[in-house]
Amino acid sequence: MVESPPPPTSAPDSTAQTPSSLIILDRPSSYQPQPPPLPQPSLPPPLGRPPTEKAAEKHPFGLFSLRRPPIRVTTEFDSDSLIFFHKVSSKLFDGLAKLKFTFQNNGKGDIADPQVALITKHLAIHYDVEEQNALVKGFVNVGPNLQLCAAHDVKAQQGEVTMAANLADPAYKFELASAVPSMGVPKATLRFPAGEVSLEEKEDEELKRILSINGMVKGSIMNGVATALYKDGSLNLRYSYKVDEEMSFIPSISLPSNALSFAFKRQFGPSDKLSYWYNFDSNYWSTVYKHTVGKDYKFKAGYDSEVRLGWASLWVGDDGGKAKTAPMKMKIQFMLQVPQDDIKSSILLFRVKKRWDI
Repeated sequence: MVESPPPPTSAPDSTAQTPSSLIILDRPSSYQPQPPPLPQPSLPPPLGRPPTEKAAEKHPFGLFSLRRPPIRVTTEFDSDSLIFFHKVSSKLFDGLAKLKFTFQNNGKGDIADPQVALITKHLAIHYDVEEQNALVKGFVNVGPNLQLCAAHDVKAQQGEVTMAANLADPAYKFELASAVPSMGVPKATLRFPAGEVSLEEKEDEELKRILSINGMVKGSIMNGVATALYKDGSLNLRYSYKVDEEMSFIPSISLPSNALSFAFKRQFGPSDKLSYWYNFDSNYWSTVYKHTVGKDYKFKAGYDSEVRLGWASLWVGDDGGKAKTAPMKMKIQFMLQVPQDDIKSSILLFRVKKRWDI
């Protein structure tokens, strides 16, 4: 008996779900899954203007700016001479050159000694208006270890040429200086860490030209520094012995005069210092007491037996610094001088230096 074929299986119901099956939506048979869209590349940040455009904005007329350069005006008054000293300076071409004008005037307004100077890295010209004369100086580097300098006085038709050479160690330098027009052997100077020695030709009392040796040598010996200075046939020997951080003794002798002197320095804290000097040959002596408050205020008082004068002074602003670093860019010094023989003729002097930036 032939068995009948099994009934055809029905297609599965698309709506039937099982716990682990996915729901598949009906789509045309031609549908193909599309890949996810690619991310759009981020645009680079806008480029800045070319350097030439920035430079053109800073210097719209070429290499140098035509904006007015800053001007510095410095005025100084000395009550002893009753003279004002003025200096006006400005840096040009973005600092490549400096123009300076100086003059003096008294209380009546009379102007004296006007001078104009133009200074660059390799050239300096100083012109005296009253004398109608110019002093020209030039500097040039010939290689890393050789420098040539020249100075010429236009009116006197004289000058000097100097050659300076650094030896194997930069601390050693050799210089040759010759007058123009030449008047003899060039002056030779050798500088080294412990001092310097120079050899030059000079005229003696009989107007004969002779070779003269001058020099200075210093070095540490025990707990002090010894210095030997030889100049024009005189030798000065000086030894600064430091007892501790607050006290030092400084004897010195000059040969061949055998003039002996002695100095003593004592530090009383960071702001007080006492100095004393005595000359055994003349019996003259002097003393100075100094008190400082920071770097801008200083008081000094002292006495000098040679001129028989007592004095006291007050500084506002660093006496060795510039006016631009002082408070309000102004330096002031007051000095009271009291003669020992005539106290009634005491005098108060002052000096003021002020700077303005325009």
